[in-house]
Amino acid sequence: MQEIRRPDSPEEQVVRLLKERDLTITAAESCTGGLIAGTLVNVAGASDVFGEAYVTYSNEAKQRLVGVRAETLEQFGAVSEETAYEMAAGAARTAGADVGLSSTGIAGPGGGTPEKPVGLVYIGCCVRGEVQVRRLNLHGDREQNRMDTVKAALELAAEMLVARSDAL
Repeated sequence: MQEIRRPDSPEEQVVRLLKERDLTITAAESCTGGLIAGTLVNVAGASDVFGEAYVTYSNEAKQRLVGVRAETLEQFGAVSEETAYEMAAGAARTAGADVGLSSTGIAGPGGGTPEKPVGLVYIGCCVRGEVQVRRLNLHGDREQNRMDTVKAALELAAEMLVARSDAL
């Protein structure tokens, strides 16, 4: 009987790609509150590529733990492309990791404004200094928005690792 192989989950794919390339990963999380890190450590062998992460829920934590500039927070706000960029790059730098992921957004049900509605999330991924940020417009409840953010962040990391495979 032939075994049916299911596709790797995003977190399994990320851990496998990191191991194949001898790279490490970290995360700076706001709206996901540690779910990216928790999802990664659910994968057997994640300890080979993951050493630490940062829950940076407050602006002060974003600045102190991963080096987001006060000027960035003042000019663009915590929920912005610029903040997600600095969080991803800062997490990688602080942890000494090759890859840094970030999440910042408004998971809901409250906290939204007309300019920044509930479900607005930015994810960032820094792979050896190259950073990409994506804007998400999610429409679930708080739990679903957080889970969708984790999945999108891990998929972004996998995409970047595959796309940069020749440079790594």
